[in-house]
Amino acid sequence: MACANVLDTKGLLCPLPVIRLQEFARHVEHETEIVVIATDPGVLADIPSWCRVNGHVHVSSEQLDHEFHVKVRAVPPALPDEV
Repeated sequence: MACANVLDTKGLLCPLPVIRLQEFARHVEHETEIVVIATDPGVLADIPSWCRVNGHVHVSSEQLDHEFHVKVRAVPPALPDEV
């Protein structure tokens, strides 16, 4: 997998970091690594939960100084079955 896409959500409070991630992930065409950088510690719980509910993969979370970096592998939306 190539270098990650970075989604800068610093200064945004819940639920905006998750909403921005969802907007980005909705348009991926293949598995894509995304690093969400946030200042709201709520992302440490919110993003892994969002991944479980929406079929994406939470790769890692870490705190670097006053920022939280959450790495996600976004999976493209499933195509509807042909009838």
